[in-house]
Amino acid sequence: MESSKTLYFLVGPTAVGKTRLALEWAEVRGAEILSCDAFCVYRGMDIGTAKPTEAEQARVPHHGIDLVGVDTLYSVADYTAEARAVVEAVLSRGRDLLVAGGSGFYLKSFFAPVVDKIHVPADIRERVGWIFETGGLEGAVDELRSHNPAGLGDLDTMNPRRVARALERCLASGRSLAEQAEAFSRQGTPFDGYRRRVCLLERDTAELDRRAEARARAMLAEGLVDEVARLRSEGIEGNTSASKAIGYRETLRFLDGEYDEDGLLAAITRNTRRLVRKQRTWFRTQIPVERRVDAAAVSAEGLFT
Repeated sequence: MESSKTLYFLVGPTAVGKTRLALEWAEVRGAEILSCDAFCVYRGMDIGTAKPTEAEQARVPHHGIDLVGVDTLYSVADYTAEARAVVEAVLSRGRDLLVAGGSGFYLKSFFAPVVDKIHVPADIRERVGWIFETGGLEGAVDELRSHNPAGLGDLDTMNPRRVARALERCLASGRSLAEQAEAFSRQGTPFDGYRRRVCLLERDTAELDRRAEARARAMLAEGLVDEVARLRSEGIEGNTSASKAIGYRETLRFLDGEYDEDGLLAAITRNTRRLVRKQRTWFRTQIPVERRVDAAAVSAEGLFT
């Protein structure tokens, strides 16, 4: 039996087949599952996220699902706090915890710092706004350079939003960008005391493309359009994160008459495939994967052996 300080991760791109294997593994181990999906946290975003069904959640206790309404922004910092509480509670009961999902920064928060602790008060934001109003972008960059005598590194000084954010953080922290970066790299995570075992599910590109289209067709058949229409009435468009999720952004455009039904299917399929390619790159470069397995051939019992 492994130490109770072990966390298990089953990760992989959209449509690779995580849900079935996660359920089977958790059932065999008597484990619980923590969703690592940035959109399953929203109540009502069910079909478009392929959220575990009520029947699936009845088979294995799930966490990290249906935490807030779609009109409420939910950040990776919120998720990290939720995840820490879940980890402590589940392991204190003597049960294993499987973190399952594919949302990049949510997943990375278990292995590396993703959010720093710099708070930018309203008066600093107002001051930076005044600098832009009176001196424009050039004036803001000059002010930023005065706080960074060693230079601005690879900051895009032609991007007003990034310049403003960098200047706000320098003024709020009293530190240069280089000093902030060094402090950030030393932060660690709330999970550094745990052993973290990561299994990455893979399939070949052609099979993932086929599964992405089948997933899109299934979601539309299950009532995705009605789901999005309901969520529109609940304020999803005021949430810049939730409203841009694949499946939801395309359906909102469909409801506005920008797509016909065939065009909606094509758009969701195309964007899902693009997401899959980005996710595959992310897992190769950002996550310390212990095992890579073929999702089409592996059994639940073989995930972490």
